[in-house]
Amino acid sequence: MRLGILGGGQLARMLALSAHPLGISVACLDPAPAACAAPVTNYLQGAYDDPSGLAELAGRTDVVTYEFENVPAESVRVLSEHGPIHPGPGALATAQDRLFEKQLFRKLGIPTPGFAAVGNPADLQRAVSELGLPAILKTRRLGYDGKGQKLLRVPGDLDQAWEALGAVPCILEAFVPFERELSVIAVRAPNGNRAFYPLSENTHREGILRLALSRPGDPQQETAETLVGRLVDDLDYVGVIALELFQTSEGLLANEFAPRVHNSGHWTIEGAETSQFENHVRAVMGLPLGSTAAVGHAAMVNFIGAMPEPAAILTLPDTHLHAYDKAPRAGRKVGHASVRTLDGAQLDALVQPLQRLANEVADG
Repeated sequence: MRLGILGGGQLARMLALSAHPLGISVACLDPAPAACAAPVTNYLQGAYDDPSGLAELAGRTDVVTYEFENVPAESVRVLSEHGPIHPGPGALATAQDRLFEKQLFRKLGIPTPGFAAVGNPADLQRAVSELGLPAILKTRRLGYDGKGQKLLRVPGDLDQAWEALGAVPCILEAFVPFERELSVIAVRAPNGNRAFYPLSENTHREGILRLALSRPGDPQQETAETLVGRLVDDLDYVGVIALELFQTSEGLLANEFAPRVHNSGHWTIEGAETSQFENHVRAVMGLPLGSTAAVGHAAMVNFIGAMPEPAAILTLPDTHLHAYDKAPRAGRKVGHASVRTLDGAQLDALVQPLQRLANEVADG
C-alpha cells in the first residue's frame, strides 16, 4: 500500500512514522528543499500546484491525504481525479473559509460565538454594532497559530485592524469569556465507523498551542462527541478531524475545525492505544480503526522557536521527546515532548519541568 501526503512538515513526518510499521510506503510533495518529512518519505520537492509534481505524487501512491488545510483546493481536486483523496475536497473547502465553517456549524446545530461577515469597513461597523466589543476580527482565509486576526477592544481599533489584516474579506466573532479551551479529536472510516479520543484541555499563548492535557472521563466528553459526530457525518468525512471548543458558562461553543491530525492530539502517540497519526493512516487507507482508549494520563508541551538540549528532556521521568529537525525560528513549532503516567495526580508535576524548558528556549 502507498500513501501520498501534500505537505512535508512535522505532521507529515509523524504520519509517515506511523505508516511504516503498517507496511505502508509514504511519498510527500512539499515546496521546501528539505522539509522535515523528507528523511522518512519518498520526498518530492515542488509547488503544491505544480502539475508535474501532482502527477508524480498521484502516480506513486494509491491514496492521498494532506497535512494542513492551506494547500490549494484546486490541487486536491486535481488529485481526486487520479484516485482517492481523504479528507475530501468538500471538507477542505469548508475549513479554508471561516465564514463557510461557521455557517456549517450553525446549519448542524453546533453552537458558536456570534459572528458576522465583513467585506468592507462599513460591514465592520455594522458587525460591531450587532456583536459589541470586545470582538475578534479574522481573515476568512489563511489564518493559523494566531495569524490573520486582531482583537478589537474599542471603536478606535476598527480601521487599524482592517488595514493590518490587508482589507480582505473577514469575519467578526464575538469575544468569548471561556472557562477552558478544549478540543475533541475524532476519526471516521470510509464505512462510517467513528471513534473519539479523550478530550484535550489546551493552553495557548500568542495564538500558539503551548500545552495539551488529556482528560479521560471529562464531563464534557459526551457533548463534544455529539458535536463532532454531526460534523463528520455531514461531510462524509474520512480520516482524523479536530474540533476546537470553548467551554463557557452556557456550554460548549465551537471555534473551528481542522481537517487533519492536530497539534492538541500529539499526546496520543504515547497516551492512547492507537495514536491519531496511525488512526488517520488506517482510515484513509481503508483499514480497521484502532482503539482510541487512553493509556493512563498524558500531556504534551510544545517547543516554540528553538529546542532545549535533548539531554535536559531525556533525563526527566516518563517523558518522550519528538524533535522535528526544523531550523530555529521565532514562533515556529520545532518539537514537542509528552509525558504519561498511570497516576493522574502526578501529571502536573511531570509537566512543570517541561514547561520551564519550553519557556527558556521561547524567551531566549
